[in-house]
Amino acid sequence: MTTSSSSSSSSSPPGLARFNALEKDAATAALHEACASAEWGRRLLAGRPYGTVDDLFAASDAAMAELTAEDLAEAMAGHPPIGRPKPGDPTSAREQRGMAGASEQLKAEMLELNLAYQEKFGHVFLICATGRTGEQMRDAVRERIGNSPEQEREIVRTELGKINRIRLARLVEED
Repeated sequence: MTTSSSSSSSSSPPGLARFNALEKDAATAALHEACASAEWGRRLLAGRPYGTVDDLFAASDAAMAELTAEDLAEAMAGHPPIGRPKPGDPTSAREQRGMAGASEQLKAEMLELNLAYQEKFGHVFLICATGRTGEQMRDAVRERIGNSPEQEREIVRTELGKINRIRLARLVEED
């Protein structure tokens, strides 16, 4: 267990102590909700207990940096396409809120761009959608579709890391 300098996220919320104390199966399930990569989850599980949220974030970032292409594919498989959150999944609906009020034209354009992106790269377009408008997400997929697979894999790794941090923060802030 490591410690961090004091900052707002370095305190230990009650949810972090609860997460640290979870039985292995419950902790594994909680981590799987944050990220579908089993390897990422194993690495975070092995690092418990975490002294601060910053420690948990650092472990998440380190695990994300070490994921193989197969691990990244597994993580991406847990994410629905932008504009089509999983029915009944409050997490994907909340994260994609920027598309909720989008025009039918924008939704249709996103569907077309998502399909073109998926055809080129073999996986869904992944972006940390929290706080982004539908137009910002559309512009991002337009820009990124011109990337090489190698460039895109590293962008996806970064975006997954951002998503994981947001989801981990919710996990340890909840009582």
